Amino acid sequence: MMFKNIILVGLGGMIGSILRYTIGNAMKNNNFPAATLSVNILGSFVIGAVMALALKQQNFGDWRLFLATGICGGFTTFSAFSWECMQMLQQQRYATVILYISISLIAGIAATFFGYWLLKQ
Repeated sequence: MMFKNIILVGLGGMIGSILRYTIGNAMKNNNFPAATLSVNILGSFVIGAVMALALKQQNFGDWRLFLATGICGGFTTFSAFSWECMQMLQQQRYATVILYISISLIAGIAATFFGYWLLKQ
């Protein structure tokens, strides 16, 4: 593993984590985890777009590491998603957790496809 790659991923992860923290604080809501949902959908779109650009541009490898692995990896919050689902299940908020999981999966996959499709054209 090249040191340059580690630095690219680390710097991207730091930026993504700071963005995630900022959005989480700006969108606090105790009834529904809107911040995590928004971050996961936006992150899904961005990673789709980045991967589409990586396919189109031969020398995109460093940017792919920085943007997809670094920023998107630090920005998206699937572990937080899992934790929030578990909390809602423990609170017996079954309808909310089903809605949250459904929107996260369907909209996340759709956003990834759309980001990929949009920039692959």
